[in-house]
Amino acid sequence: MRKRYFFFDIDGTLAAGPIANRRVPESAAFALQHLREQGHFTAICTGRGYAMALPYLKEYGFSDMVCDGGNGIVLDGVLRGVEPLDREACIRVLEECNRLGWPWALSCDLTRRRYTRVPEFDDLAHDAYMDTVVDPNLDYHAIDCFYKLFLPCTEREEAPLSSLSFVPTARFSPYVLFVEPVDKGNGVKRVMDVYGADYADAVVFGDGSNDISMFLPEWTCVAMGNAIDELKARADFVTTDADKDGILNACRHYGWVS
Repeated sequence: MRKRYFFFDIDGTLAAGPIANRRVPESAAFALQHLREQGHFTAICTGRGYAMALPYLKEYGFSDMVCDGGNGIVLDGVLRGVEPLDREACIRVLEECNRLGWPWALSCDLTRRRYTRVPEFDDLAHDAYMDTVVDPNLDYHAIDCFYKLFLPCTEREEAPLSSLSFVPTARFSPYVLFVEPVDKGNGVKRVMDVYGADYADAVVFGDGSNDISMFLPEWTCVAMGNAIDELKARADFVTTDADKDGILNACRHYGWVS
């Protein structure tokens, strides 16, 4: 049997439904179990920070993960480290936000916390994505590492921010721009290299703009039916939606699951 190395995005791929109530469909859980029984490798590949992804790692039997948009990897259940964002570039973004009077929040540790000076930040962001800690005296110049920045703004509003051209960004809602790593493909390669596996044996599943970096010609790429058009155009196969047995249907299409 040819061993395959499967990498699954979480939101909109492995897990379906509203962000506050995401669930892994029974058909996807069945596919994961079957793949493992056949001796295949399964891993999460997500833009979520380590702490935000950890519950999926534990609940659904994964021991390997690419997290933080490719900047972090977990092997055999052990976090091997997370590379932070470019510190000076992040500070330039925060300084420009301050000049424009824009609110912001930042993640500077590997927890579920984000920090802000603005008490109403969660309302502006229209989410409760992380645990928000408000500190009116927060000094970002005293922070050594930045893992994510959160900027409540629309696509149109973000245009004047010239500092954004020096940092990776992703947008998951119309209300917030994330400054975060977006090179999942590099994370996949790092994991494959550790295990000495051929890139051609990798299979990636995704749906969003932050999955584009892992839809590479070196391996098999599966886009969910609910994926963005740009990702579908890069895919080797487009399956059904995440909540319509997308993962299982793709695995059956290729013969990985009977």
